[in-house]
Amino acid sequence: MTEPPPAVLLFPGQGAQQPGMGVGLYHAHLGFRTCMDEVLGLWSAHGFDLRADWLAARRGPEADSLRTAQPLLFSLNWAVGRTVLDAGVRPAALLGHSVGEVAAATLAGVFDPADAVSVMADRIAQLQGTPPGGMLAVQAGPDEVAPYTTEEVVVGAVNAPRQVLLAGPEAGLRTAEEKLRADGFTCRRARALNPFHSPVLTAAALRALPLLAAVRVRPPRLPLHSAYEPGPLTYELARDPRFWALQPARPVLFGPALDIVLADQDVVLAEAGPGQGLTALARRHPRVAKGGSRAIGLLPARPGEPSAERAAFEQALAELAGAPAASGKPAGSPRPAPAGPAGASPAGSAAAPATGSTAQTSRPVRAGLQTDLTRSRPGAGAPVPADSE
Repeated sequence: MTEPPPAVLLFPGQGAQQPGMGVGLYHAHLGFRTCMDEVLGLWSAHGFDLRADWLAARRGPEADSLRTAQPLLFSLNWAVGRTVLDAGVRPAALLGHSVGEVAAATLAGVFDPADAVSVMADRIAQLQGTPPGGMLAVQAGPDEVAPYTTEEVVVGAVNAPRQVLLAGPEAGLRTAEEKLRADGFTCRRARALNPFHSPVLTAAALRALPLLAAVRVRPPRLPLHSAYEPGPLTYELARDPRFWALQPARPVLFGPALDIVLADQDVVLAEAGPGQGLTALARRHPRVAKGGSRAIGLLPARPGEPSAERAAFEQALAELAGAPAASGKPAGSPRPAPAGPAGASPAGSAAAPATGSTAQTSRPVRAGLQTDLTRSRPGAGAPVPADSE
């Protein structure tokens, strides 16, 4: 009998949010509802009253704002992932995009949930008042969009070989969009009101260092990959406050990170968040397009009725239930205990429409696209951008 492929959980970031995301599952699934109530209660302690508007599926600009989209994305990612783990699935890897990386790290045990919410609430507070801006999904490679970048409008994410996000202040991003469209590029605005993953946020992001330096951090208890430093996240990096503080100002290298996850074995990629944007990206990867690995969503692409959302969730969960456990941990292991003392050891996922592009793996980002925030990765053969959320 062929052993089923291991599971990998994917967690989306800014741009994936939708009015009513996960509300149907909340009404239909007790385990998920318990997890959402838990995390929303943590946000309430920081003055974020999210429940009523979320359950009412409120629409309008506020749904994409810093104080609404970021906490709800973190909460939904964490609650869906926690429900999957509570069902006994032990993934071979966790990989998040933008704020999704914080949710993934929390599920892996790097942060206690209460500490993670404190970190996110502080991050939001520090970013309040930064210049308005956004992100633009472009069907092109990093080198193709380089002529349209400036010191402020930069490549904020590399989601696939010809799938990038530009990020920056509104005026500059609008100019870049007009030029790109005039030159025949396919573009689409991501659902973001802030220039995430642009160096214009660096100074504000660094103000989060004092809290991060005081937060308890421990080694990942589940295999955790980073989309900022593609590859497994080490404890050395996880305990560096600057790594987390600078994420709002660093580029997300989701495409290269996904390449690494898929390099050695076939897996079931399961998006544990709204929108299925990462699912769509993953399905165009050659390891998935050729039929070895596969990609599924734990939530529907669009919010639906409670019965439909529960059915979609349970069908996806059934595909994951037979996946082998990671790191020898048996299925049904209890939740990780809260982090002990420090000494005890994330549209960002938005993607431009595909127009017949062939599946291929990602390439490193050309040096200079974020000149002030690049570093050479030993052994990578080329420099890649270092910091942006």
